[in-house]
Amino acid sequence: MGAILIAYAVSAGTVVLAEMGDKTQLLAMAFAARYKPSKVLLGVLIATLLNHALAVAAGNIVAKIESAQTLIQCVASLSFIFFGLWTLRGDRLDGEENRKTRFGPVVTVAIGFFIAEMADKTQLATIALAAKFPDAPLWILLGTTTGLLIADAVGIIVGVVLKRKIPERKVKFISAGIFIFFGFLTGGMALYEQSTIPHAAVTILLIALAACTGLIARKLVGKR
Repeated sequence: MGAILIAYAVSAGTVVLAEMGDKTQLLAMAFAARYKPSKVLLGVLIATLLNHALAVAAGNIVAKIESAQTLIQCVASLSFIFFGLWTLRGDRLDGEENRKTRFGPVVTVAIGFFIAEMADKTQLATIALAAKFPDAPLWILLGTTTGLLIADAVGIIVGVVLKRKIPERKVKFISAGIFIFFGFLTGGMALYEQSTIPHAAVTILLIALAACTGLIARKLVGKR
């Protein structure tokens, strides 16, 4: 039971961080300016369940490759570092909020969100989480869906209801920092557990990766 709760909490927290300032959060705010927030959130829920169910299935398929567990952990680690840098880069809407359909608000929002979430960092994070916790696919799905709903509800309430701007810069820095930290933590633990790799080599590799990450982050922040 404890492992299940950890999987749920980690997946929910990860997606809340990933969604802050993400284009799908901006999309939720844009839709909420046109439709009732309750209908927007219902559309988000439908789209997220469908989208993240595909991501969880993909992650579980990857996790079944028993001979590549260390590789999977390292890829997940690099993915989290990548998500942190992606968060610093920021997102912009690509016109999904203007997508027109003959259906009502809920279906319109669901279609827009489903398309926007494809290959988005929250979907990719869900794949990584499903590979990391292969024994709790349902709880990963529930956790990532909960996290996305929380982040989008915050965006709607702050941006549309309260007419205020989310402190985007601070949120992105905090989210990116947490992502990168857990990326290094996951990768370091996976590599240090391998008896075939000298610890000194692992340390040098992590230092080099940290230097590269720092340079990229500095460049991205400078552009912003």
